[in-house]
Parts: sequence; C-alpha cells; structure tokens
Amino acid sequence: MSQRVVQVGVIGGGDVAQIVHLPTFNFLSAFFKVRTICDVSLKTANHCASRFGISRTTTDPAEIFADSGIDAVVILTSDEFHAPYTVAALRAGKHVLVEKPITLSLEAAQEIIDAESLAPNGARVFVGYMRRYSASLATFKREVESIECVKYARVRDIIGPNAYFIGQSGTEPKKFFDDIPVEAGKERKQRLQVLLGQAWGVPFEDLSEDQMDYCCLLANLGSHGLSLMREVLGGLPTDVLASTDNARWYTTMFEYQRSSAGQRFTCLYETGIDSVPRFDSHVAVFGENKSVTICYDTPFVKGLGITVEIDELNEHGEKCHRSLQSSYEDAYTAELRDWYECIVNGKTIKTSAADAVEDLKLFKMMMERYPAHKRIRGQNGASRFLPSGP
Repeated sequence: MSQRVVQVGVIGGGDVAQIVHLPTFNFLSAFFKVRTICDVSLKTANHCASRFGISRTTTDPAEIFADSGIDAVVILTSDEFHAPYTVAALRAGKHVLVEKPITLSLEAAQEIIDAESLAPNGARVFVGYMRRYSASLATFKREVESIECVKYARVRDIIGPNAYFIGQSGTEPKKFFDDIPVEAGKERKQRLQVLLGQAWGVPFEDLSEDQMDYCCLLANLGSHGLSLMREVLGGLPTDVLASTDNARWYTTMFEYQRSSAGQRFTCLYETGIDSVPRFDSHVAVFGENKSVTICYDTPFVKGLGITVEIDELNEHGEKCHRSLQSSYEDAYTAELRDWYECIVNGKTIKTSAADAVEDLKLFKMMMERYPAHKRIRGQNGASRFLPSGP
C-alpha cells in the first residue's frame, strides 16, 4: 500500500520559506507535495515555483483555501496575517502549520481556537516551534529530570544579524517588492496596529515606540526560548519579578515553583540583537551537583548540531563534562515529520494552538512589568517594526 502524500499550499515566500520550509518539503517528498505557493509579490511566488518545482502560483490566499486538492496550509507570512489566514484555512477544512508566533494578541488567538473547534474534516492547528521538535530536547529533558533540586535556570537568545548567516547558507533567497500593491502595505500596517493595541490592552495611539518593539521581538525571537522554558520547567512561571529594557536589550526575571517538591527558583531570560556574527541561544538548568544546557545554532544553516552540555560532580568527586548530540536531523525536518504524523495518523499535537496561547499569556505577564519610563510615547510614534509601505 502506497504512503499518503499530503498536498500542501504555502502562503508566504520570504526568507523562511526559501531557506527552510520549501527545501525541507523537497527533502520529504515521500510525505509532502507543495501544490501552490502564494505571495503578495507574484515575482517572488514565481521565483519560488521555479526554484522548488511548484506547479501553481498566486497572490490570492483564497485560491489555496478553495482548492479541494489541498489538504494542508503552511502560513509563513508576517505576524498580522497569521490569525485571519489560519481561520480561513480551518473553515475550509484544511490542517494548518502556522509559524510562531500564532499571533500577537489573546483576542486574535481566541478566533483561531474558536475556528478550530468548528473546523470540518477534523482540521487542526500546528504551531511552528521547531526547536521543541529536535531530538536533543528529549535528551535535555531527561538530564534535567535527574536534577533533584533546581537552583536556577537561564534562557538566552542573543544573536547577530540574520543576514550574516543567510548570506552563507548557500540558499540565495530572492524577494521582490516592486510589484506589491500599495494597499497591501496599508492593510498590513493597520492589522499590526490593531494587534499591538490588543496585546497591550490600550489604544494603539497610546503605545510608545519601545512598547511596540518589545511586543514584536517577544513574539518573534523571544517565543523560541520562552516556549522551550515552559516545556522544560513545567509551564508558566508563578510571577515576573523584574523587567528591564536597555536600548532593545531585554532582561526578565521569573519566579518558578515546583509544586511537587515545594521548590522555588529564579529563571533569568536574556535577549538582544547586535552586529556580532554569533548565535548564543540556549536554555540552562542548574542544580547542586549538575547543570544541563541545550545549545541551538542558527536555523538558517542546515545541519548544525543541537547539543546538550552537562557539567557535574561525579561519584568520585571529579569535575565531569559531557556533550551529547542525539541526532544530525535538523529541527525543521523533525518538526515536519511530526506534523505529518498529526495529519495522517491523528497524533496529538504538542505545539497546538492552545499551547501557543500560553506564550501570549506569558507575554502579557511580562508586559505588565515592563519599565514605566519606556511607556512614554515618542515624538514620531513610529515603530521600527511597523511597515511604512509594501
């Protein structure tokens, strides 16, 4: 009996599509076939189709939702379109993989949850937290479980410019902007303003530039490490103790309590972007005699190892270091294999819509402790994350 090949429609043909998802779908051609690629730029869609052997292109997502031959939709657009496209796909009875973040506000996420509950064909939402599908994460969790009393934890995402890594990835992505309608840029800006206002719980006009940046960076870079933190440490923290913003470098201190053991410990979250070409992304957990760290490298260069580093005092009173790597399969490939099992065999989705909502709740907790002096609206009121045009 031949294996089912899931027919896929992809919305969004930017860097993540060209560097990561479309090549990976080709690697997994026994499981998936990309039937249609959609992008607001037809030139970009045509480039993707030519390079990755996709037969159909469009600038209208509705064509993907209406295509009875498409089983599943992958949404790789900017954040403000995640919710409306996910809802439309669910209403059409199509499974959805939406790149993280699921969206920016709890209100928009609830629209997705509601649509999923009513979706025909048992369509479900799978959120693309690829780091949580690496084989090394299971190894990391196994080693953390052996720590009897957690003393401290740290989550870090400090990275250099993505362009540095993309330029050495060998993928040479191409994006075109000269054929994007002006109205598309206006719609994107309007949608983002609504989401930012909902996320902060205040009118958009009252938001400072710093608040806008904070929300967008949390949702994009921050959600990787914070989602991992939730999985490894057992859910949301009990409290946010402190929060700082130093010129777009952010530090947050969480309090955790392990109810089963009555333990309390602090977890420090650090993130920032600079011009140094390195990728310092890890989660570390410290105990009395053992510390365990999972280290991620840039996802824009395929095949880089995800390692678990262990430092401990062994039974002979000696310092011991171990470095473990569970697999050379990259996290995106592992993620798509898992999604296939969810679609075809009904496997439970780990990174479900309901799970992703927990990140939005965490963002809300962090925003409530955001420094008061950073909430003052600037003269221009324009965020670096708000598109000025197409």
